[in-house]
Amino acid sequence: MARVSRRPRLVLTDEEKQILDQLRYSKTAAFRDVQRAQILWHYSAGQTVSQIARALKMTRKSVLKWIDKSLQMGANVGIKDTPHRPREAVITDDAKAWVVHLACSKPKEFGYAAELWTRSALALHVRKHAVEAGYPALTKAAKATVQRILDAQELQPHKIRYYLERRDPSSLPKMRVVLLVYQEIALQNEIRRNGAPPSLVITVSVDEKPGVQAMGTTAPDLPPVAGKYPTVARDHEYIRYGTWSILAGLDLHDGHITARVEERHRSVEFIALLKDLDTHYLPECTIRLILDNHSSHISKETRAFLATRPNRFKYVLTPTHGSWLNIVETLFGKMTRTFLRGIRVQSRDELKERILLGIAEINQIPVVHRWKAFEALETIPEMM
Repeated sequence: MARVSRRPRLVLTDEEKQILDQLRYSKTAAFRDVQRAQILWHYSAGQTVSQIARALKMTRKSVLKWIDKSLQMGANVGIKDTPHRPREAVITDDAKAWVVHLACSKPKEFGYAAELWTRSALALHVRKHAVEAGYPALTKAAKATVQRILDAQELQPHKIRYYLERRDPSSLPKMRVVLLVYQEIALQNEIRRNGAPPSLVITVSVDEKPGVQAMGTTAPDLPPVAGKYPTVARDHEYIRYGTWSILAGLDLHDGHITARVEERHRSVEFIALLKDLDTHYLPECTIRLILDNHSSHISKETRAFLATRPNRFKYVLTPTHGSWLNIVETLFGKMTRTFLRGIRVQSRDELKERILLGIAEINQIPVVHRWKAFEALETIPEMM
């Protein structure tokens, strides 16, 4: 025979019954509140502590905690957590500052091989050296503890954000020169559209796109099938045949492209492009080239060729690391998005043929590439 409990029954008022009845079936209340309401409801209905514990899959100790509290203070108070003062922080501000200092240093400074901290590695180092650093409270600091300290300072020592240090002291004046050329071209093109004769100064944007890979498939591509396979299917493996470099000159007046596809982009190949430009334009024109400081553009061999064609070519150099100022980069982006996108070939020579074909197709319907953002001219002084 089960032993009769000496603990008194919980007598609920009508209001308390209504609150507990609503709460024990609630779908939106916190789980702990629903569970406590079920404990008190079942106990007031005459169920034993053991029965309630089995039904709710709890320990007798946990069930008794809320029953005893409700018997002492009433169900409305007993169902809630007792207010308490938060404990004083065990990890002091000095200890947190030490962790932050470690995070702002590199692991290699402490004899590790790694260049950057991971949260686990930083937490392990903190635990190992907490006592000798004078912060024994950190001897059991877990990864989550370290993470909270770093989050408070918005630190992410495991990540790298790249920046570009300005190494060219004359970058702003060079940028201004390039933008003024683009502004002049915009005015020239506007005049030409109104019927004026073309200028004798032709501006060509020149650059190289190296490392265009010739890749082949290991199995034939499977074409799309309407209603069944919406995309081209391709084996994920591929064959490498080698690479080509595209040397291109983009006419900023009519959009014509003068290009070569070469194995390398040395002075020899660049001079060959200059000869193509020299042949393409009328002898009385001056060819103004916008280009970067690549060694092939300013080498002895290139300058020796330029000396044979005095006043024919005029350089406008972009700043160091300022290739984004060169409009021909938009042409290379267009190539990447169009005929080079997903290209597969049977040989390296086939890739060369298809690149030249793609350039010829663009030249059939040339597009004038324009620079439209001239706001920087208002902020860059004329003389630096």
